[in-house]
Amino acid sequence: MDSFPSIKNILLLDSEGKRVAVKYYSDDWPTLNAKLAYEKSVFTKTQKSNARTEAEITMFDGYIVIYKFIADLHFFVTGGDDENELIISTVLQAFFDAVGILLRNNVEKRSALENLDLILLCLDEIVDGGIILETDANVIAGNVASQGLEGGAILSEQTITQALATAREHLARSLLSS
Repeated sequence: MDSFPSIKNILLLDSEGKRVAVKYYSDDWPTLNAKLAYEKSVFTKTQKSNARTEAEITMFDGYIVIYKFIADLHFFVTGGDDENELIISTVLQAFFDAVGILLRNNVEKRSALENLDLILLCLDEIVDGGIILETDANVIAGNVASQGLEGGAILSEQTITQALATAREHLARSLLSS
């Protein structure tokens, strides 16, 4: 297990530092109070930064934390201090982009809460037990969309064709901006 890059947690917090969606993959924070304290500390340390255009990196309590903000949402991915920052950053970007695709670029707290099931499925598609499974946002969004439809849930009145069209647009935009 030590040979694989691993993630300690993925956090999606609102602009006040409150939980929207979180997933912990290690026992470094054994209690709910420890998790909440960590989330508050990370939020407080990073809230004054301007991580809206590019992801930022910081060392915090012996962990590497990479984060990015959009509208009223704050995305965080934590790895051990011996992990590769580029890999952690790739996980953050995959989560950030997949959420953007699934929410049809309407990435804000209200939309995230209305589609919380999709965001949680997204987390499950990216990391399982701390091991990184997928980092391609289009694949993640496609898998989440198909799981949501298999479960009988409506993907925000969005058909698979619309989801794929949105994914194609997003991919084209990201290729053009590179």
